[in-house]
Amino acid sequence: MGVKTMLPSYELGFYALVVTCAVVYSGSGIFEASRDSMNRKAFRDGIKPGWHYFGRKMDVADFEWVMWFTSFRNVIIFALSGHVLFGKICSMLVPQHRAVMYMVYGILAVLGSMGLVYLMIILSHCLVLYSVALAKQKWLCYVAGLCCLASLKVEPFSSWQSGFVTGAFDLQDVLFYGGSSFTIMRCMSFALESSERKEGIYSIFDLLKYNFYLPFFFFGPVMTFDQFHAQVSTRELRRKDDEMRNIRVQALLHVGAIIAVDIFFHFFYILTLPSDLKFVNRLSDWSLAGLAYSNLVYDWVKAAVMFGVTNTIARLDHLDPPQPPKCITMLYVFAETHFDRGINDWLCKYVYDHIGENHDNIMKELKATIATFAVTTLWLGPCEIVYIWSIFNCFGLNFELWVQKFFQQEPFAKLEAKMSAAMSRRIRAVFGAANFWAIVLYNILALNSLEFALLVTKRLLLTGFPVSTLSIWFITYCGVQLIKERERILAVEEEKVDKAKVE
Repeated sequence: MGVKTMLPSYELGFYALVVTCAVVYSGSGIFEASRDSMNRKAFRDGIKPGWHYFGRKMDVADFEWVMWFTSFRNVIIFALSGHVLFGKICSMLVPQHRAVMYMVYGILAVLGSMGLVYLMIILSHCLVLYSVALAKQKWLCYVAGLCCLASLKVEPFSSWQSGFVTGAFDLQDVLFYGGSSFTIMRCMSFALESSERKEGIYSIFDLLKYNFYLPFFFFGPVMTFDQFHAQVSTRELRRKDDEMRNIRVQALLHVGAIIAVDIFFHFFYILTLPSDLKFVNRLSDWSLAGLAYSNLVYDWVKAAVMFGVTNTIARLDHLDPPQPPKCITMLYVFAETHFDRGINDWLCKYVYDHIGENHDNIMKELKATIATFAVTTLWLGPCEIVYIWSIFNCFGLNFELWVQKFFQQEPFAKLEAKMSAAMSRRIRAVFGAANFWAIVLYNILALNSLEFALLVTKRLLLTGFPVSTLSIWFITYCGVQLIKERERILAVEEEKVDKAKVE
């Protein structure tokens, strides 16, 4: 049935009330657990002194978040502020050469922060993949690119390369692997786009301009070469209506998100609590479910902030970067689950869509998902927990298609055709609710630990059955209906815009 199917307003109001009450109740349980565990010895490393005047300590278990706003804060502000000023001057004086200026600034910033040896390692990877691109053979580009990526993710090659970078500081490993990994993905995109170019090949300077664009260099997102090249080659730099206003609004939203997370971490220790399974096991099923869900929401917020900052800089440079990831609250299908829109776009274009085509054939879909998660496993770094995460998410993506194909068969197709569109939407939401928790359980494997994921699964499906299992399923069903309603409103608005364009 169509996405534009409406439900009665009183029914949607009831769903909203149920979800709100459930979130408040679950949140109160997590708040009480955080307050009671503030001074536990087991949490000493994850909880540090915070707002003394409120009598609260702060959850500092997330290394990345703490790194950004302590040791890396001044570096980010200095480097990106310099890029913004430099980019503005170049856009005003030499707009036709602004990509070259961005490249020069990026190379100097990498040289100053990581040293000459690291720059040489990056340039060597660029040169290798550029040489491969000259052959204009896609299979060779894949092989060379994945081998280069493996050299950064698999021992002993990884340690061998990092060993060339002398000196030591807190961010050396983070910047080394971040810049190197994103470089390989960008070089592969360049090589694959060059192999498809009918006439000639892009120059080595096109690759360097693409790779050393500083806002994307260390932390992404990955913007495919064809999009980047087309956008930086534009000589007439014009802003859309209200574009600067939207950029300012987005910047303020990111600042607000940072402040909100800082406040949240003083009252809800969602990252430290899962580290003590004995303590977590004493929580109610509702609090445990809320804790698992909160971890996914936080990881989305972290990704949205990180990519949002770099994307804001890119928009100031007249680029249209990949969108932030879709919030986990708005997801109930595996096909839309990703925390990095740039990597997702890269994988879809060069692997998933290339093999799966229209994603309607079961065998092609299976091959496409296996290949996609094989590359993703290499990108994340092969290890036991990544293998488990990849297998489960690969299964979930295929299982969606299997269920869809199954219910398209007789007599289910006839049965759905006979029922009302509203009833069809309700039945689909029941399955969507189950899928929602499959996404949560599969992804906390990578965000927390296998032990925590097993504990949550056991409590929600076995120990808590039937009361907790069915009640949480019903609440999730209400949430999925609210998501579907938002999708319906967006679809109606999009249709109005399309009609207005035609008229």
